[in-house]
Amino acid sequence: MKATVTVMLKTGVLDPQGEAVRRALGSLGFEGVGGVRQGKVIELDLAAQDRATAETEVRAMCERLLANTVIESYRIELA
Repeated sequence: MKATVTVMLKTGVLDPQGEAVRRALGSLGFEGVGGVRQGKVIELDLAAQDRATAETEVRAMCERLLANTVIESYRIELA
């Protein structure tokens, strides 16, 4: 089973990388961009065969390593 985890900074947390991208886009002539949030995508190949086990495992991975849950949120997609 494959899992995709998307990790983003929580709303209200400053995103200096996103702001740098927004400014760079403006300097390249893309003036209509009002805000940019930058995150990360992690793809996992899992041995788990059922969705419940896979989701439990990936959630534990996120809570312990993949996301800093104080300032980041995450979304899990299983396929």
